[in-house]
Amino acid sequence: MKKSIILATICTSFSALNMNAQIGTPYIHDPSTLAECDGKYYTFGTGSGGIITEDGWNWHSGGVRPGGGAAPDVIKIGDRYLVIYGATGGGLGGGHNGRILTMWNKTLDPKSPDFKYSEPVEVASSDGLEDNDAIDPGVLLDPTDGRMWVSYGTYFGNIRLIELDPKTGHRVKGNKAKDIAIDCEATDLIYRDGWYYLLGTHGTCCDGVNSTYNIVVGRSKKVTGPYIDNVGRDMIAGGGKMVIAAGDRVCGPGHFGRTVIDEGVEIMSCHYEADFNQGGRSVLGIRPLLWKNGWPVAGDRFKEGTYEIESERRGYALELAVDFVRMQVARMRFWGHDNNEPVKPVADQKLEEVINTWPKGNIDARIGDYMFRPHQKWTITAVPEAGGYLSNPYFKITIEGTERALAATAKCEVTTVPKFTGADEQLWRIEQLTDGTFRIMPKVIPGKKGINKTLVLYSIGDSTPTLAKYDFNSDNSKWNFRQH
Repeated sequence: MKKSIILATICTSFSALNMNAQIGTPYIHDPSTLAECDGKYYTFGTGSGGIITEDGWNWHSGGVRPGGGAAPDVIKIGDRYLVIYGATGGGLGGGHNGRILTMWNKTLDPKSPDFKYSEPVEVASSDGLEDNDAIDPGVLLDPTDGRMWVSYGTYFGNIRLIELDPKTGHRVKGNKAKDIAIDCEATDLIYRDGWYYLLGTHGTCCDGVNSTYNIVVGRSKKVTGPYIDNVGRDMIAGGGKMVIAAGDRVCGPGHFGRTVIDEGVEIMSCHYEADFNQGGRSVLGIRPLLWKNGWPVAGDRFKEGTYEIESERRGYALELAVDFVRMQVARMRFWGHDNNEPVKPVADQKLEEVINTWPKGNIDARIGDYMFRPHQKWTITAVPEAGGYLSNPYFKITIEGTERALAATAKCEVTTVPKFTGADEQLWRIEQLTDGTFRIMPKVIPGKKGINKTLVLYSIGDSTPTLAKYDFNSDNSKWNFRQH
């Protein structure tokens, strides 16, 4: 029920991190698309309020939206924010006679002197008898021609499409609603690479741990449809390709929103009807958004663990620049040996067998052939007290079994320090890209002001890692994480 927004931020599948929701108080139902305002992110839900984050990871209450009602959406147009929401409908109050309303504000910050909502304007309604329920609006500002569209509706009848004037927020004069889907609700419209996508929430709502909500999608070359899924079914006939369903101890994902962080870095927001780890509460969910063969699919937040960090450029592994210690195991030639001899497994090389050969101070990093040796195994651990970004907290990256930590340098290089201290240059942002690979960014560059938003771990050659400007179109910027 949300539209995509482009943030002014330059910034394999795993199961979700142990923390299955944003931290703080991320409790919300029917969240709007995430909206950025003065360096903070806001999302609004059913009721009159919303939640806010300063860092993208720790959420708290404080958002203000008058009018009550259900399932709002928000979009920034020029220097103003348009908020749209449903008043009643959805079976609330016992009926399906609903209204869709819009209002404007110059800011989303309730502490700002410019904070004041305009009077709401009705743009659609339902009488409780027709095959539509005026609730759950989702907004698209078409980047190809500047026209603005709203989809709305529930399982009670059809999903409808109307056009609004992006200058006023009013319904375009003479516009007639068009039915575009059934068997879903809380829809959203997005545009990408010549296609319009209709995302709808399918399944049962509002039943906590028993809710079966999931998000499905169809696409069209025209905003008015028809919206066809991956096997040729029209959404007006109940079609839809799965985008995200239950998993990782959360169920009932619904109310899709897309946020573009950077080229090739996108996230999707939703709510989970129930987070099993938080007593079955409805919580905000943020996941990487991947694109596979032209279709959106939810990625997975990065999970703590021990990995080979593998360069997409060549397939070589990030490692300490230390001498290779040969394993003292007799070579078993494929000729001249007795096949009847008992097989004796070879044990992995152990850390204690090699660590005394390593220098005691900082050790450079390099890239080389992966041989599952101690100097190539990296343990990645969340550091939630250090804050985070949309989808994850920051991480520390250490050699397995040690506190030797990967760190950025003032010269925009990478090194490893003997002990993790929690310094900002030892904290790393790990984001899954739309193609399934990852970018790895230090939180700060020593000596430079502010959070780093441009430099990533980068392979400038088959054996040389450094920090350089992120480029989604270059494999030098991309990494994979392998568990062996």
